Amino acid sequence: MFIQFLGTSSGTPTKRRNVSGLALQESKGRDWYLIDCGEATQHQLLHTKLSLNTLKAIFITHVHGDHCYGLPGLLGSAGMTGRTAPLTIVAPEGIREWIEATQRFTAFHLSFELNFILPEALMFNPDDESPGMTFGQFDVAAAPLVHRVESYAYSFTENWVDGELDVNALRASDLPAGPDWGRLKSGEDVNYEGQIFRARDYVITDTRPRKVVVGGDNAEPAVLQYLCHNCHVLVHEATYAKDLAKQAAEYGHSYAGQVAAFAEQSRTPNLLLTHFSPRYQLNPNASCSVEILRDEARAVYDGEVFLAEDLQQYRLDKSGVLHVQ
Repeated sequence: MFIQFLGTSSGTPTKRRNVSGLALQESKGRDWYLIDCGEATQHQLLHTKLSLNTLKAIFITHVHGDHCYGLPGLLGSAGMTGRTAPLTIVAPEGIREWIEATQRFTAFHLSFELNFILPEALMFNPDDESPGMTFGQFDVAAAPLVHRVESYAYSFTENWVDGELDVNALRASDLPAGPDWGRLKSGEDVNYEGQIFRARDYVITDTRPRKVVVGGDNAEPAVLQYLCHNCHVLVHEATYAKDLAKQAAEYGHSYAGQVAAFAEQSRTPNLLLTHFSPRYQLNPNASCSVEILRDEARAVYDGEVFLAEDLQQYRLDKSGVLHVQ
């Protein structure tokens, strides 16, 4: 699967960074998902290979403008470029009210249906590890965060891993050899003469499903303890460095060392930091460089640390290793 950042700045854009937006693309095909949609996200998409016609769903973490102000323009452009397929938006209640008001007051007409879902419908249950809701190749769950407004993280877990057929089990079952065996191997459950044969019961694999967790603004990374179980990649804000820890807490944000310490405790192998305050410069020689955040994270975390950059793409391979493309 692929992760591509469309914006990595917090609050306001800079000359080199747009505000929050992230694309997550499925491992097979062209379908993708958008997590947050800050102002000018649709402009950033013009520099990628992603199409608004293959966008399957949008997930908004919270109502602050740097995470959602690009939504009306993106939806409008999707309609003007020929989209007709319905689009699901998972977002706090205020987002639906705002989009509907925009449609009323600006003659904003769409050629496709919008389906709104509240994050609560995807809420993760640690007692049964509920998958939340299925979207294409992913089971998506949500968890509340700690911020000045209602904010969420979303986990995306593959709902199928390729493997080999358990031929012995199939021969011992009531399902005769034939095309149905092929459907099971591709991950499709089969109904044969009223009996359901689950693909997961007849396919053997030695790898576990890949899982990515993407957080919104959050002052306490530890609230992600359960959602990050068996997570391969955590995408989390690191708005400040530790010397501004007090300011981070006051504004409902995290600092780099705080997030990294949680990633180490949760044994998450890959940490992707984003949502950097504009004060941190890309120039590694600047007195207030973003590299301060990398060094701070590495001091407490043994996994792989990445500092997100606009339009940078990452590939998470089947073994759970994250590669910069």
